[in-house]
Amino acid sequence: MGIFLLPSPAFLGALLFALSTLWLFPEFANARITRHYKFDIKLKNVTRLCHTKSIVTVNGRFPGPRIIAREGDRVVVKVVNHVQNNVTIHWHGVRQLRSGWADGPAYVTQCPIQTGQTYVYNFTIVGQRGTLLWHGHISWLRSTIYGAIVILPKRNISYPFAQPYKEVPIIFGEWWNADTEAVISQALQTGGGPNVSDAYTINGLPGPLYNCSAKDTFKLKVKPGKTYLLRLINAALNDELFFSIANHTFTVVEADAVYVKPFHTDTLLITPGQTTNILLKTKPHFPNATFLMAARPYFTGLGTFDNSSTAGILEYEPPSVPSSSTIPIKNLPLFKPTLPPLNDTSLATNFTKRFRSLANIQSPANVPQTVDKRFFFTVGLGSNPCPQNQTCQGPNGTKFAASVNNISFILPTTALLQAHFFGQSNGVYTTDFPNNPLIPFNYTGTPPNNTLVSNGTKVVQLSFNTSVELVMQDTSILGAESHPLHLHGFNFFVVGQGFGNFDSKKDPAKFNLVDPVERNTVGVPSGGWVAIRFLADNPGVWFMHCHLEVHTSWGLKMAWVVRDGKLPNQKLPPPPSDLPKC
Repeated sequence: MGIFLLPSPAFLGALLFALSTLWLFPEFANARITRHYKFDIKLKNVTRLCHTKSIVTVNGRFPGPRIIAREGDRVVVKVVNHVQNNVTIHWHGVRQLRSGWADGPAYVTQCPIQTGQTYVYNFTIVGQRGTLLWHGHISWLRSTIYGAIVILPKRNISYPFAQPYKEVPIIFGEWWNADTEAVISQALQTGGGPNVSDAYTINGLPGPLYNCSAKDTFKLKVKPGKTYLLRLINAALNDELFFSIANHTFTVVEADAVYVKPFHTDTLLITPGQTTNILLKTKPHFPNATFLMAARPYFTGLGTFDNSSTAGILEYEPPSVPSSSTIPIKNLPLFKPTLPPLNDTSLATNFTKRFRSLANIQSPANVPQTVDKRFFFTVGLGSNPCPQNQTCQGPNGTKFAASVNNISFILPTTALLQAHFFGQSNGVYTTDFPNNPLIPFNYTGTPPNNTLVSNGTKVVQLSFNTSVELVMQDTSILGAESHPLHLHGFNFFVVGQGFGNFDSKKDPAKFNLVDPVERNTVGVPSGGWVAIRFLADNPGVWFMHCHLEVHTSWGLKMAWVVRDGKLPNQKLPPPPSDLPKC
């Protein structure tokens, strides 16, 4: 027989004190916590499309594990590299306020984690809630190294929409039968366009529209009359995607971990690096049918691309009746969505323009109303000369290149942030990145005959708290094309966009400075321009690049150096002791 012990007076006193503390100071009940994860980078044999290959994974999973945290939490991820490839991890869209050493792009904020090495990423999630993603950020390894970041609101703070019945991350990706490292290596050597993926995927599964893939299909089982929050992520290497669910509409409520004014649609566009949260309200009664959810590319370029569609199945749970009277799911009719044409720029533009910040007391839109520095960047393709005694497969026997303001960025062999922090930039980078194109031309008209780019490692330097307006202009050199541009270290406000050449006298009058959408990745329209504003309140070195991986490989990238401010909380702390060495 057990002995029952009464709690001591001291214990009761401590308990009463703790309870009264939570009552008098409720913020303690909302205490921030540290969430620990371990990422083992290792090889794993994976089969898709009846093709088995060894891929680089995190913890043997494809896609990788989910990071879950609340706004305000500290996240600590220990990454151990067990493979021959150099590796880094980028926490895409996380602001990284004063934690630039944890941002992850190779040779920008850190040297890679080499075989057998370990690095601990340590950062706090500040002022963000919703969905982001993490992925490898060296060469093309993010083709298999990626996963979801789910940021929940602080405790006792609800969503600005009805609480969903269930939440489901849906990650779009690609499947390559070939080794993606070999694909980009060959393309850079020959100067031509790289081979394309063999399938798109939903949560790592290509789906039933591909040969030998019916069993590799993502199925979302739902109940009638419920609301589901779908956390959509585009982790594909090179493809913007249209997405739709047959016979269903949904409500867009968040983009890039920022709430937006809700709007209804039956088709959405999501570019690589972007995230979109949608509410799916299921039909009130069992529909006696199943429904495809499908994605296919939005493509505006001139090269080759993977012209196929991935699909998953939306499957309703049948009503609870005797099994003898239910119709097997496989015998139910299957409805397919109608996706837009591959080059439907009109739909893409109209969809993008519908995004607006909530811009209320709880979620203000802190758009810089005045501008300290204005920049005008052209983004697009170009070429490099073919080396002597070599035959190149690019335009007119050249090598494909890509550039910002005609500078094709060359990654250094020492991390930019390290060079900046220790005052050792000589020989690593220069600070003369042009604020405007050195030679203006008709950017979206007849392209110039000379398509050659300059090559270099040039950055823009900004003083702390500089308010920036940046107009990014697509060019028609080697064909106009949409470019999803991602800025590390900041969210920015998309204050304007249009087609043709940006007019600095007329277009700013139409900027939205009241409730523009706040993002970390934005599509520069094909044959058009986009204007963004941000406050340079985060000291460090911040990468900006096209999130079509082939364009990044060709040089469509640059970096911003934001100097320390005067106050202690405006300075970048020293690097951690385990920062990888080059």
